[in-house]
Amino acid sequence: MTAQTGQVYDTGFRRYLGPREGRRRARMGVYRDGLRAALGIGRGGRAKILPWIFIGSMVVTGLVMALLAGLANRIGGEGTSAELNLPSHAQFYGTASIMMFLFAATVAPELLCSDRRSGAIYLYLVRPLTGADYAGARWLAFLSVMLAVAWLPQFVLFAGLVLGAQDTGEYLKDNWLDVPRFLAAGVVMALYVTTLALAVAAFTTRRAYAAAFLIGLFVISTAVAGGVGESLDGTAGQWASLIALSSVPVYVNDVIFGKASDFTSGSPAQLLPEYVHVLWWVLWTVGPGTVLWQKYRRLGA
Repeated sequence: MTAQTGQVYDTGFRRYLGPREGRRRARMGVYRDGLRAALGIGRGGRAKILPWIFIGSMVVTGLVMALLAGLANRIGGEGTSAELNLPSHAQFYGTASIMMFLFAATVAPELLCSDRRSGAIYLYLVRPLTGADYAGARWLAFLSVMLAVAWLPQFVLFAGLVLGAQDTGEYLKDNWLDVPRFLAAGVVMALYVTTLALAVAAFTTRRAYAAAFLIGLFVISTAVAGGVGESLDGTAGQWASLIALSSVPVYVNDVIFGKASDFTSGSPAQLLPEYVHVLWWVLWTVGPGTVLWQKYRRLGA
């Protein structure tokens, strides 16, 4: 009989003896990684070009609007910019909504499609992280980016209008309510765009497909709403005009500021009651959000 022999190798592995932070730490890790992915941080230069071009364009838009309004008030006196109907806080989201939609359509798929295509999602979904945790962290990360994209140009515009006013104190006294209004309207815009973009990206592993579908959805719905809304008379045309998905959050912006923006002023849907626009926005925000949550909840089950 021969004796069995064996060898023991020291591979250098050590047990983790630190604190185990569970799901909270995992969620924060996915959230931080989502921020980096959306902004192209930690990746090559090409990945940074697109998001920062959009963010820079939004800031420049707010700066140009502030310079125009400030110059008009300096030359013609206080209130000249309003008389000339120059862009203001109430008009900004209508003007910038297209850029925000393009930003979301091209950047949001980066947060979901890459992980599903490479299979990395299944590494994330080892316990204690669940599919709903992953989707919620990614959603919150992109929402944070979209809020920054929405609010930063408005603050630039507000600062420019304050500095350009002949009497800064009087301007602040008369217009301070614009701040909570554009903050609330920014939340409305960011929630809608973030949720819809990520819900679409959850159904494909190809970023280009998700971006093309979203852009096509906005373009086609806007064209159909314009054609059908103008061809139908009365209430039917007003309801048909709601099909334009690019206008959904802008109508709520109009409700918040109490006046129609140039982006929606010519739409028959503007004649509908305000609560209709709010409910329509809720439907297009909660609905895709539920679809996104259900998709990843089943994935992690």
